[in-house]
Amino acid sequence: MSVAESSVVRLDGPWTHRDVAANGARFHIAEIGEGPLVMLVHGFPQFWWTWRHQLTALADAGFRAVAMDLRGVGGSDRTPRGYDPGNLALDVCGVIRSLGEPDAALVGHDLGGYLAWTAAVMRPKLIRRLAVCSMPHPRRWRSAMLKDMRQTAAGAYIMGFQRPWVPERQLAADDAALVGKLIREWSGPTLPDDEALRVYEQAMRIPSTAHCSIEPFRWMVRSLPRPDGVQFYRRMKRPLRVPTLHLHGSLDPVMRTHSAAGSGQYVEAPYRWRLFDGLGHFPHEEDPVAFSSELVNWLKDPEPDR
Repeated sequence: MSVAESSVVRLDGPWTHRDVAANGARFHIAEIGEGPLVMLVHGFPQFWWTWRHQLTALADAGFRAVAMDLRGVGGSDRTPRGYDPGNLALDVCGVIRSLGEPDAALVGHDLGGYLAWTAAVMRPKLIRRLAVCSMPHPRRWRSAMLKDMRQTAAGAYIMGFQRPWVPERQLAADDAALVGKLIREWSGPTLPDDEALRVYEQAMRIPSTAHCSIEPFRWMVRSLPRPDGVQFYRRMKRPLRVPTLHLHGSLDPVMRTHSAAGSGQYVEAPYRWRLFDGLGHFPHEEDPVAFSSELVNWLKDPEPDR
């Protein structure tokens, strides 16, 4: 990554930037604070910076907050393969271990939420608590996409990603203007400011980022009839046994509330559902104060009840 590209990703703030090795690749992280580890995992079409508000809020609340860039995005390695959810979840778990912590509270949004669900099933002893935003449990997502025509229509962009080459070119075209357009369309009435959108657009323009960002969604669809997909979704039948906070915006146009609700059937532990009225797909950016308050209060609750 060039100096110019690095400056796009390593944005200044009270946090510090560094790289860690995990699962055969190098990952960029931003970290701040001391205390129990809280790992933050971004979704599409963003990178670690989407958690800028939560990083400082968590640090102020007495946590060690770390936001990572997923494989192929931001300041992390862009490898030729490894974008299936099982491997990406192992990336997240590997970063937690590389930080020298025995466990972590794992927070994921969108694709990061999908990976958070997956990591909690694959490595339950490593995940102390789980918080997922704007993403149903993987089996709930699959069922909604296959059986609910409204969710299928809402997730049409994922089907569009199945075309070769064209989606990457569309994402990077016109200085990645499509990134800003998608975030505006997926948000509620309170939109991220233009400066924030430009940051996401610049990050998507880093070579190979558009392709790597799309590859997980290609796997999610193309693997459905394949043995590796069948095996993955069979594995995800295992019940989660970690306290779980499920956050969702009532106006989310791409992950319908009806699709996300009901994910608690896969959790055999305290499960708390929180619906943010009037917010869209990015509650942590649309109303960072309310989101951070909900997250911190839950993390500090010694007995998160059902």
